[in-house]
Amino acid sequence: MKISIRSSRTTGGRRTTAAVALGAVLALTATACGDDGSGAGGDSGADGSGKGKIVFWDNNGGVRTDIWKEIIADFEKAHPDIDVEYVGIASTEYQSKVDTALQGGGLPDVGGVGAAMLAGFAAQDALEPLDFRLAKSTLNGKLNEDMITSLKAAGGGDDRLYSVPTSANNGVLYYRTDLFRKAGLDEPSTWDNFYKAAKKLTNAGKNEFGYTIRGGAGSIAQALDAMYGQSGITSFWDSTGEKTTVNDPKNVEALEKYAALYKKVTPAADLNNDFTKMVAQWDSGTIGMLNHNLGSYQDHVKAFGADNFRGIPQPTGPGGKRVQVSNPVDGLGLFKSSKNKDAAWKFIEFAVSHEENSKFNESAGQVPANNDAAKDAWVSKAEPTKLAAEALSDGSTTIVQLPYYLPDWNTISKADNEPNFQKVLLGKMTAKDFLDTLAGQLNEAQAEWKGQQG
Repeated sequence: MKISIRSSRTTGGRRTTAAVALGAVLALTATACGDDGSGAGGDSGADGSGKGKIVFWDNNGGVRTDIWKEIIADFEKAHPDIDVEYVGIASTEYQSKVDTALQGGGLPDVGGVGAAMLAGFAAQDALEPLDFRLAKSTLNGKLNEDMITSLKAAGGGDDRLYSVPTSANNGVLYYRTDLFRKAGLDEPSTWDNFYKAAKKLTNAGKNEFGYTIRGGAGSIAQALDAMYGQSGITSFWDSTGEKTTVNDPKNVEALEKYAALYKKVTPAADLNNDFTKMVAQWDSGTIGMLNHNLGSYQDHVKAFGADNFRGIPQPTGPGGKRVQVSNPVDGLGLFKSSKNKDAAWKFIEFAVSHEENSKFNESAGQVPANNDAAKDAWVSKAEPTKLAAEALSDGSTTIVQLPYYLPDWNTISKADNEPNFQKVLLGKMTAKDFLDTLAGQLNEAQAEWKGQQG
């Protein structure tokens, strides 16, 4: 898994900064949210006394607020001389919030920094390299090496660690076992079974649908997963490493079939649904299948009980082969402008310790970065987590590595193309035109990145 975010991008030959020019105005919002006076991107900051106040920005506020507040309470009990101010920011707003603070000031001391955003923040000199601190830490040798490697690769090419991994995710197909039994359907473990079930479980007149498709924020990653899963293409770039495969004819055909599900076997509201709305809609009980990730498992347990649904790896495609796109590793970064880096590091170190990392990931339903936490009993009891880990380690799954290392990746895969994907769902843009546009932007970003590598 690699990572990326983008500090600048080229669109139609015109270069624009990723951070909005409203910086000075929106920076007031950051201050209102609990800024401790930290500076903008590139500020050198200071190690500080290792005591006092630090500010933590949660990159999945609301969804993870309760568990983070529990971890913070544990930390403050263990470190009574450090006070952590929690600021929860919705995942869909996090990048723009950080980009604004990078330009106008008001960065936190610590923040969630996952793979998909890492390269852009690192390119703006916003993050403190953590290799030296980790080497001296009690965490040294205790963290999943694959996750560390992924985050290093995502940093943009200098092989430094800018974020300490907390967890890994994986794409999951959730389905209602009770509805499948009632309809006499086989498990949707193949794409053929998936499409058959989506059609059979749909009765729009009764507000019953076979599937919920993600049309709002975060839609591109899910669409890519469906495309590559069906086409069986196993690399994001061609043999030259210069041209993306997203607009390969097999992927175009796959996207056409997938997008055609909208409003035929899915609710019309899906057009604007981000993951929170999509998950809540599925948990209401009238939809057969949902593509999300391990993170929503506990929500479904609360909605249905563990016996009325399953979460399985993505369906297999041609020849029984399973192909998935990579899911970004999540982590915690120390912002370079922090005036109290030593205290901020203590918080990171504590949050990724065995007990706290296990507690966090059990709540989130994700794979722990701490190796000891990954051995805890709950991991094998949470079936989707167990199946995901097996699928990723038993040779049955090929992962298409998304180019998180491109500073432009996050913007290309979100703001630049989510509105176009909605046009595809509405029939106002062809799948080919959509993917050709996406490919053009990716090829340009790849060429620019390669040029910077010398």
